[in-house]
Amino acid sequence: MTARRKILTGAGALAVSVMLAGCAEKTEAVPEPVVEPIAVQTPAEQEAQPTPEGEDDQTIGERESVDGKMQSYLTGEWKDEEVVNRRPIAVMIPNNSPAMPQYGISRASIIYEAPVEGRITRLMGVFEDFDDLERIGPVRSSRDYFLYVAMGYEALYCNWGLARPYVEELINRDTVQNISAAVEGIYHPAHEAFDRVSRPGYATEFTGYLFIDGMKEAAERLGYEWEYDDAYVPPFTFAAENAKAQDSYESEKDATMIYPGGQSGNQGGYGAYNPYFEYNESENLYYRYQNGKEHIDELDGKQLAVSNVVFQYCHGEVRDSHDYLAFGVHGEGDAIVFTGGKAIEGTWKRLDGDATPAKFYDKNGDEIIFNQGKTWICNIWKEYGEYAEYK
Repeated sequence: MTARRKILTGAGALAVSVMLAGCAEKTEAVPEPVVEPIAVQTPAEQEAQPTPEGEDDQTIGERESVDGKMQSYLTGEWKDEEVVNRRPIAVMIPNNSPAMPQYGISRASIIYEAPVEGRITRLMGVFEDFDDLERIGPVRSSRDYFLYVAMGYEALYCNWGLARPYVEELINRDTVQNISAAVEGIYHPAHEAFDRVSRPGYATEFTGYLFIDGMKEAAERLGYEWEYDDAYVPPFTFAAENAKAQDSYESEKDATMIYPGGQSGNQGGYGAYNPYFEYNESENLYYRYQNGKEHIDELDGKQLAVSNVVFQYCHGEVRDSHDYLAFGVHGEGDAIVFTGGKAIEGTWKRLDGDATPAKFYDKNGDEIIFNQGKTWICNIWKEYGEYAEYK
């Protein structure tokens, strides 16, 4: 096992180099790439336009407004202009069996999953399509590495509770915009944003929900801005309207079954409920399973499905006797992006501070192309990375 090192949280976090799970060879170091602004092309239903000289017609480029719609920074899909120009919300959602099912989670554009104490995982949904939702939840407490990830998306961070020794100072900074339930350690609570829902047979901690109307009221009262700032960095490069990401990676390995915690044991925090993704080629989607059954959204009774799955390997540590964990979500490390039935091995980098997201690069140092749609990012505990697998 790799020797553990102290994690630096914040912009000075450690850079990591890890062994990729699911392959026998160690990946070679990738030169730091020059990240260019993402470009976006017009929709397929519009009359074809000449491709500007030098523009890659396999990816979408500079965003344009067409009939009141633009392409989303988070999914690449065409949505109402008001929605895609508005900062998202990032909501902490429990993923343990006594909390299931979750409500509204299928509406998240990005789902970030990471281990927490007790060797279970917790989810953070990043939502831009929430106007017609009554609520999202249940909502649970914050860990600092989730908050740092949310900051990279410029999201309003929504939580009910916190690990005070590691989150209190961070979440109450002037630079952090949060919608937090009124608990100890929160200096500016958003009481109007949260309430409990009757769930007979459920523990109290799994009855608290974020209510969208109240969340909007809280954001206004707290003086939060909804617009992305001028320095915003989109997290992904997406395939163009008439292209598929997998067409750029024909020589890469096929991967139709993805197991972030492997299929036995729970050393890395995923084994308690054994989640996995199964690729459906006809739909170009990955369907989510855990606890031996389909992972369902209570909102519509449908199984969760995404266009892309990511393994992001991060150095992790056990912090204290309460088993609180720490993960280095700044710096760099190894990654695998699964899209279109392919596994693209490469790296992730986040070297420019809290306000930028992790970006994903192939072995040549080029940004990996994602298929348009939702993305599920699994934080893989590097020291137990050998247990993650795909086939």
